[in-house]
Amino acid sequence: MVVLNKIYTKTGDAGETALGNGARVAKHALRVEAYGTVDEVNATVGLARLQATGETDAALARIQNDLFDLGADLCRPDLASDAEAEYTPLRVSDGQVARLESEIDGMNAVLEPLRSFILPGGSALAAHLHMCRTVARRAERLTVELATTEEVNPAAVTYLNRLSDWFFVAGRVSNDNGNDDVLWTPGANR
Repeated sequence: MVVLNKIYTKTGDAGETALGNGARVAKHALRVEAYGTVDEVNATVGLARLQATGETDAALARIQNDLFDLGADLCRPDLASDAEAEYTPLRVSDGQVARLESEIDGMNAVLEPLRSFILPGGSALAAHLHMCRTVARRAERLTVELATTEEVNPAAVTYLNRLSDWFFVAGRVSNDNGNDDVLWTPGANR
């Protein structure tokens, strides 16, 4: 259990922060950018939840918890040293990815196939979910870039890829099952 008695520690005042394994790195390090952007996705999900009800809100709550798991995963480098850690580091699992896929399939089953690209918007919830989608894509790009130079749990990358798809499909469902999607009209304003 985490216990935070004091919120400010002053240990980051010189521009460094601690990773999950205790190593100190610059606050602008790519790994910090990646898990910081995952935190940003989580904040956008919190905003979306203000508009959500029922199963959509419950699914978003599960995603918020997953995003904390993902942040914990990304802040802990050196997957090979997991077995030697004082405690088992938290890693995103293939099961979490499979749950997203199952939920996407369930939502997508009620939607008509897309015949046009759609613009972010429609209902307030759909607009928020599209914002979640774009921030999740940025987190994915940063995590993929990180994986080119450092070891990253492959399930973390896959999770972010599926998550943005989840937000896209949930946005369509939130637009009266796609009936209120805002369609792109190519060259409409030329």
